[in-house]
Amino acid sequence: MSHLLEVKDLKKHFPLKRSWLGASTGRVHAVDGVSFHVERGETLSLVGESGCGKSTVGRSILRLFDLTEGEVRLDGERIDNLSPRQLRPVRQKLQVVFQDPFASLNPRLTVREALAEPISNFESGVTSEAMQSRVDKLLDLVRLPRDAGRRYPHEFSGGQRQRICIARALASKPKLVICDEAVSALDVSVKAQIVNLLQDLQDELGLALLFISHDLGIVEHMTHRVAVMYLGRIVEQGTAQRIFAAPKHPYTQALLSAAPGNAKAGKRIVLKGDVPSPVTPPQGCHFHTRCPYAFDRCRVEAPRLENQGDGHLAACHLQALPV
Repeated sequence: MSHLLEVKDLKKHFPLKRSWLGASTGRVHAVDGVSFHVERGETLSLVGESGCGKSTVGRSILRLFDLTEGEVRLDGERIDNLSPRQLRPVRQKLQVVFQDPFASLNPRLTVREALAEPISNFESGVTSEAMQSRVDKLLDLVRLPRDAGRRYPHEFSGGQRQRICIARALASKPKLVICDEAVSALDVSVKAQIVNLLQDLQDELGLALLFISHDLGIVEHMTHRVAVMYLGRIVEQGTAQRIFAAPKHPYTQALLSAAPGNAKAGKRIVLKGDVPSPVTPPQGCHFHTRCPYAFDRCRVEAPRLENQGDGHLAACHLQALPV
């Protein structure tokens, strides 16, 4: 059986502003050859510093951006080359929860109207009684009272609005939900509630989640596998247990050492220098300009994701050296 979601060598480059002669002044290499998969019913977390390209990956999968190169397959079907009309039925299987719930909801629609909209978009002939029943069940799923359907988004707290966005994402009965920093704008206690809700919904509905986040504490708590990104590339990938217990890539080690409350991280690793510009990324390994272990090969040859055992992948020439 194929993976639910399969991303192969995804690249997304954004052209910079054109000069007065009409020529492009360069490209931003936001995503530069990313490959991963998501199984049915599992959570894969995509983590990294701000600007590493993880949100661009999510939006490219959703076809909010056209890909520069690469393939995206959902349920075995290639979706990156579909026309808008062909893509429409695919969107029923693939939904998203964004970071800002208030900006995601139409302030002119009641909650009931917002939840009914995706149902009517993908299903014809739903009676008003059946629609009300579906909306009520969605509110039950996200632990909101049924009378919330009569109210407007501005009448709710941030956490309640995010529950409404989750309910709307579930309205079309998707197989995969992309959570793009879905809890980063919420208070700590509310974050925990939303994360627990997502886990309960996953168990109850068999959902797969692509969880995009920079909050490593939450990622460790809720995910099955982790993919770590740096400057448009995945540098390490594996189960959450192996990544957090024994990271292989120097960037992952530094990232985990800086995570608040990570008792297993050991001594804090402080990286020197700044993240290079994605307009002119370094040749070879993108991390070599800040890596304390870089040697000549790192500066000229980009490392591939190699299996370190039990499916733990790392893109580091150090890991390929003989012991």
